[in-house]
Amino acid sequence: MAAQQNLLISFYGDDFTGSTDSMEALTTSGVKTILFLEVPDQRLLQERFPDIQAFGVAGLSRTMSPVEMEEELKPVLKKLHSFGAPLVHYKICSTFDSSPEIGSIGKVMDICAELSPSQGAIPLLVGCPLLKRYTVFGNHFATVEAETYRLDRHPTMSKHPTTPMNEADLRNHLSQQTDKRTSLLSVLDLEKDEEQLKAAYSQKAMSGEGILFDVLQDHHLAKIGKLLWEQRGQTSPFVIGSSGVEYALTEYWRNQPEIGSDATPDFTTSSVENLLVVSGSCSPVTREQIEWALTNGFIGIQIQTEELVHPLKQEQAFTETFHQASQLLLKGKSVVIYTSFGPDDPSIAQTKDILVSLGENPANTGKIIGKQLGKLTKEILQYTGLKRAVIAGGDTSGYATKELGVYGLEMMMPIAPGGPLCRCYSEDEQFDGLELSLKGGQVGKADYFGVVQAGNRAIFITEL
Repeated sequence: MAAQQNLLISFYGDDFTGSTDSMEALTTSGVKTILFLEVPDQRLLQERFPDIQAFGVAGLSRTMSPVEMEEELKPVLKKLHSFGAPLVHYKICSTFDSSPEIGSIGKVMDICAELSPSQGAIPLLVGCPLLKRYTVFGNHFATVEAETYRLDRHPTMSKHPTTPMNEADLRNHLSQQTDKRTSLLSVLDLEKDEEQLKAAYSQKAMSGEGILFDVLQDHHLAKIGKLLWEQRGQTSPFVIGSSGVEYALTEYWRNQPEIGSDATPDFTTSSVENLLVVSGSCSPVTREQIEWALTNGFIGIQIQTEELVHPLKQEQAFTETFHQASQLLLKGKSVVIYTSFGPDDPSIAQTKDILVSLGENPANTGKIIGKQLGKLTKEILQYTGLKRAVIAGGDTSGYATKELGVYGLEMMMPIAPGGPLCRCYSEDEQFDGLELSLKGGQVGKADYFGVVQAGNRAIFITEL
């Protein structure tokens, strides 16, 4: 396959909302980016998107077992590498969601090492100050409501229903998923001058098969971006991390005239009369957003997940929710359909108990519910003709876009870091041009749904 001209980076996201996060980081910095649901063919890029500088593929590997990841990722990452971008990024959540059984990041390290045997240590960059994610001496931290928690004490991640975080040191966490050793470039190393930093990086890269970067402040990202770009190419194509990878690279590219762009992204859109929100997230952040919506004119419908996962009750739960939501939307009301009201909602445990009683693996909860919510979103939008919607939750976003026949997304406007409003490219004429905001559970302020409805421009935009 011939290399695609002008490509700076390609990426695969392990869930849908994480993929839009990387697209946003690139687009707001002036790097023209398209996000696809499957690896595009060369002809599509050349004919429809000849001027792009980056592209990504939104995946679902965060919900996969290591066996499933082997089948899914190896051919995808191999194809991405064949497009000739200097770097191929495996995009993970900034809270490092993973376990030995589900979404194993260690498994990804093994696959990347197999696909690129000449590659030195695989870079791992998770911290991103813009998203309030920090890695310090290998331990990872995340901020919730102005309070910063070590990940194993985080109110959501320590209780995550699928991948609970009981270890904040990312090296120790990874050691449960792979036999590969991971060394650390610490915040103290990042305070060294350029030559000393290069020497420290080379030394650390030789002592492990992976190298984890600490990140505490924005200037750390700029230094890391330079290191990553200097290591690019055929011998070091793969990097694993959050959208901190894109923010690090664009920080460096901004000062490189041969790479940077003088173009200012044009982010303009209008408000809509009413909005559909479908949430499969159990995050406390999403709970606050639902709370805000319910006190600001939205009508809430909590779908009974205990029934949604039960083969004998599924159809009735689906149909009742469809009719109730559709009628409200046709009357001009904004509607938020949600599966749980935060991480302590009793429906979470009850739904898992139902799955166990049916002989299902409770780890598949997100996949089962996500498919049903995706189908529900499609049927409501078809029936009502709405042109803008919000999907909250990575699994739900991935399945919803597949149902809608979406093959590509382009960012229209930043709403909150990690949750932009996007324009859809769809094989289904009815959904081609649909405006979708796909947000992770931890993304956005309390009024996020209202901002999407109003089409307000966020203030964190930067230009490359």
